[in-house]
Amino acid sequence: MLHRKIYQLCGDGREVCIFLRDQQRWIERARIIDIEGDLVTLRYETEEEDEVCSWEEMVRLESIGAVTQKLASVPRGNVEPLVSEDCPEAERIRRYTDSNPDSTG
Repeated sequence: MLHRKIYQLCGDGREVCIFLRDQQRWIERARIIDIEGDLVTLRYETEEEDEVCSWEEMVRLESIGAVTQKLASVPRGNVEPLVSEDCPEAERIRRYTDSNPDSTG
């Protein structure tokens, strides 16, 4: 099942985090570039002090223990989220004008 998902993520081109079982480490914000046989090619960047390094790494399919992907992100703080005009009323974010969560604004 995991192998099929890795093939799908390769085609999608989305950023993922991959856990390598044999090295007991996570590779964050990687892209699965290619799969050839049992070798998976990953591309990612790391930041160290004042430089950014780009890496391309080949790992064995069996050494991948887990894959996660970010579904969404929301900025912290008092930021008004963007809402589509055609968003159904039932799915809209309710805004509270006072400390009483039962009243809507």
